[in-house]
Amino acid sequence: MSWTDERVETLKKMWGEGQSASQIAKELGGVTRNAVIGKVHRLGLSNRAGSGGSASKAAPKEKPAAAAKPAAKPAPKPKAAPASMPPKEEPELDENGIPISAARRAIIPAGQPLPPQPSANEISPEALAKVSEVEKTAKRISLMELTEKTCKWPVGDPATEDFWFCGLAVQQGKPYCEAHVGVAFQPMSSRRDRRR
Repeated sequence: MSWTDERVETLKKMWGEGQSASQIAKELGGVTRNAVIGKVHRLGLSNRAGSGGSASKAAPKEKPAAAAKPAAKPAPKPKAAPASMPPKEEPELDENGIPISAARRAIIPAGQPLPPQPSANEISPEALAKVSEVEKTAKRISLMELTEKTCKWPVGDPATEDFWFCGLAVQQGKPYCEAHVGVAFQPMSSRRDRRR
């Protein structure tokens, strides 16, 4: 089934009249409800208030053409807040007018620098010295030689032939040997202090 101009116009008309996606799919034939919903989104047709065709049947019949176009929403009138409550802040909106949640704000766009990461300066010098000593005696095993009993700490650049894993005996319940556990897992108090 292809979306011909005639079928798209029928979809727009029925959507503007408040018909459900299932009703539109049935009328068009050879198309699913989900295909209708997808086409509505791609066409950028406005969302409708209510949940189905029954609310729109009570609407006057002379407005379907206006309903097919995305209408500009009037600016909401500010409500007077009680004196004891602070005024509610308006959420920040993206280019499509969708509120930006804290989770979306935390996503870093491609090409942007990452926030500061914990550096080697935050790891105790004793732990780093211990790692240097352990890596001199490490088994230097390959990925295929790793088991649940071998330290899985990677050393070097994976793109080079000089890449290996520690291979020493792991600490109970951890994926690394004692020295690498000291670098990989920091006590909760030091992580808390770093955030302040």
